[in-house]
Amino acid sequence: MAAAQYLGVNHTTVSRRIHDLEKALGGPLLVRAKNGWELSALGERTLSLAEQAEEVLHGLGSLRLDDAAPLLRGLVRIAAPDVFSVHVITPAMAALHKDHPELDIELITATQRARQGRSGMDIEVVVGKPQVLNSVTRPVMDYHLRLYASRDYVAEHGEPRSMKELEGHPINFYVESGLQVDDLDSGRQSLPEQKEGPKGIASTSVFGHVSATIHGAGIGLLPDYLAGQHDFVPILPEDYRHPVSYWVVVRKENTRNPRVRACLRAIEQRVAHMGAGTAHPHHP
Repeated sequence: MAAAQYLGVNHTTVSRRIHDLEKALGGPLLVRAKNGWELSALGERTLSLAEQAEEVLHGLGSLRLDDAAPLLRGLVRIAAPDVFSVHVITPAMAALHKDHPELDIELITATQRARQGRSGMDIEVVVGKPQVLNSVTRPVMDYHLRLYASRDYVAEHGEPRSMKELEGHPINFYVESGLQVDDLDSGRQSLPEQKEGPKGIASTSVFGHVSATIHGAGIGLLPDYLAGQHDFVPILPEDYRHPVSYWVVVRKENTRNPRVRACLRAIEQRVAHMGAGTAHPHHP
């Protein structure tokens, strides 16, 4: 259904075309999985060849008579955590789009592990080193989770001076039952257990953690490169710093795609411009 909507045709047309292609290739292109349909092994090989053919056609169509570098055209789909998407990817893609106005970007925000079945995604940015097959992975930015509070919160509740004192303060962080990333979960687990009393506000979004901290709901466990944009009081800055890294995941066949490579370069340039964490400027 989603493919039909994207192509602007009805569902039966898509089904018929897939059936005709499967008949010509002699096997199924899609297999049913827990969360819907995924590409079969034959489908993955077919997609790789189709992407190569599409790239050649786009290259021919975008050549200029003056032999200048060709314009990038076509779609790139990127999945990344929300805060990285807003502060890194969106500005990077906006800058790239000025030079390549026919480049289409679809950005899906999610804080999750890299998926083994990555059909439909050209680039994924995940938290922590991913363990995936048939892909190129590398770190793109390092940062730390640290503790922060609003000045009003400190004025009202005091500033904890030790890990023991931290036990009496609510922590704003992810919804525990929905947290799928070990590097983030271990950041919370390394803090002392909270005593009985008011709980912090849990959210599936980092921006929820920031907002809860701004409004005095507790102490926020936040990325340092984001918290630095607010007038927060660092809490236990010498005692608690939890290192985390963003990693990029790209299917091996996509490492030759000029659109994907251009997007990766733009992301790295944005990280370097921000001066946040550590950029890792080498391409897959």
